[in-house]
Amino acid sequence: MSRIRSVTSSVPGIHRRTVLAATAAVSVSAGAAYALRPTDSAAAAPAAPASDARPPQAPPTGSAAPAAAPLAPYTRGTTLAAVAAPRAGSGYRRMGSAPGWGRVVRGELAVPRSGRADRRTALAAFVQLTDLHLIDSQHPLRLEYLRAASEISWRPQEALTVQGAVSLVERVNALRAAPVTGAPLDCAVTTGDNTDNNARTELDWYLTVLSGGRITPNSGDPRHYEGVQNSGVPLYWQPGSASRDAYTRRGFPRIDGFLAAAIREVRSPGLTLPWYSTVGNHDAMPLGCYAHGDSRLAEYAVGGRKLMELTPAEAVRLQRSISQDRDPRGTVLRDLLDSRRRAMRAVTPDERRAPFTPREYVRAHLDPAYRGAGPVGHGYTRANLEAGTQYYTFPIAEKVLGVSLDTTDPGGHYNGSIGTAQLTWLDRTLRTHRDLHVVVFSHHTGTSMSNTRPDPARPRERRHQGAELVALLGRHPNVVAWVNGHIHRNDITPHRGSAGSFWEISTASHVEFPQLARIVELVDNADGTLSLHTTLIESAAPHRTDFGDLSQTGLAALYRELSANARPDGARLSGGPGDRNTELLLKRR
Repeated sequence: MSRIRSVTSSVPGIHRRTVLAATAAVSVSAGAAYALRPTDSAAAAPAAPASDARPPQAPPTGSAAPAAAPLAPYTRGTTLAAVAAPRAGSGYRRMGSAPGWGRVVRGELAVPRSGRADRRTALAAFVQLTDLHLIDSQHPLRLEYLRAASEISWRPQEALTVQGAVSLVERVNALRAAPVTGAPLDCAVTTGDNTDNNARTELDWYLTVLSGGRITPNSGDPRHYEGVQNSGVPLYWQPGSASRDAYTRRGFPRIDGFLAAAIREVRSPGLTLPWYSTVGNHDAMPLGCYAHGDSRLAEYAVGGRKLMELTPAEAVRLQRSISQDRDPRGTVLRDLLDSRRRAMRAVTPDERRAPFTPREYVRAHLDPAYRGAGPVGHGYTRANLEAGTQYYTFPIAEKVLGVSLDTTDPGGHYNGSIGTAQLTWLDRTLRTHRDLHVVVFSHHTGTSMSNTRPDPARPRERRHQGAELVALLGRHPNVVAWVNGHIHRNDITPHRGSAGSFWEISTASHVEFPQLARIVELVDNADGTLSLHTTLIESAAPHRTDFGDLSQTGLAALYRELSANARPDGARLSGGPGDRNTELLLKRR
């Protein structure tokens, strides 16, 4: 049988997840000091109650507390029920619904035993959101012109990332329970690349989408769009033009009013779950790959000139300088922009497009305007500000601890690594909480943590690659999963360590088709094993679109359809059946 609801969830006026968010510091216990200030053993102050927390109310005298409702799996709106898929044909393909993806049992780390579904006890259930890439599509520093070198360097759906993210929030809010156990969802966790250009506009949009409120996904001229999609440059889809561009030749539609609709005000209900934030390379550095510090690049970001096209040869050279890690500080890009000033187009300057530093990223999370369902700071605290860190622990459930890491390398480049101080803190934290199951969250995967360039703020500190992090996690039998993103692909990998085993769960992005997020449920099978059930979800937008529907929901549906037609490898990004909806077995330690 699935577990009975906890006492707190059956008391009127309070929910178990609200209690966890409101008492985060207490639940983490002594580990809070390690989580927030790695070099200081002083305990952190208790977190403030979440905004929706209310004191428990006792039932009337002489009456029994209301009985807890029975738990029932909730699969509606998940990819178990149905998935969006392009219809058969060539050229631009409209979207429809396809049968859902079944659940695959994976027993590489433990043998699945019969009858476990009748014995299991739910321990935790959370939602992972990753690689939202909220894009200020008119930002002067964007690299759209790399489209001349590679078709996948620019996306025709980029003006609709806010509408798509709001629709994903709506889907998460509509999930009434976990799809396997029927347990209440404990929280949501982002795993980085929440923004795209490291721009303050995008950071505001991201925090408002998740916290709730109104967003105008526009910058520069408040009246008009000023980006590549009305430039007349045939590299890009020009939705309101009758001219033939690279996309209309493939069947992309003409949609009058598309750009005006894309920059209209959007309303987000905000997540109703407590949510926690993890940093990615696009959140940490301009364009996700350049170290902070070049004042000329910062001037281009807020200025009134925008480069919109390059020759294929120029684009190839710039792309290689990035992918081969030859330009960590953006010197090649800066020199290129300086040499092409006469070819740039005039746009409206906007100080809101300025890059933000890691310190400003943490401070923004602590802003009361973005509290939403809480907790305050969404994992980050004042202690993070003082220590200059972006890693912490948080309670997922009564017996399950979350650890959010910072795997970005401030020295530059999009691949990551981890510094010695953070690795030491992680080792100590896992030993301190050996009595809890631990889920680790980061942006980078083990294979993408290959960049060991020194951190400019800590030039003598050694940087560690993914293999070293995998080895450390394998020395702690309480680690059950490492959840991450970055590669924009569903990929689930078993890891056997010296003392324990765990699953690495990588989830596809929400900016590329198939635009997914993931529910993860941890259960005890009462037979010496644990199971991690993973279930993918799409946004709430309908699969079928109408080009005449330019409402917020219609644009979210079009966001998905455009992404499905933007690149041909959606099937690859979906992963195999064993990377999607799964049951992942582990030995209980």
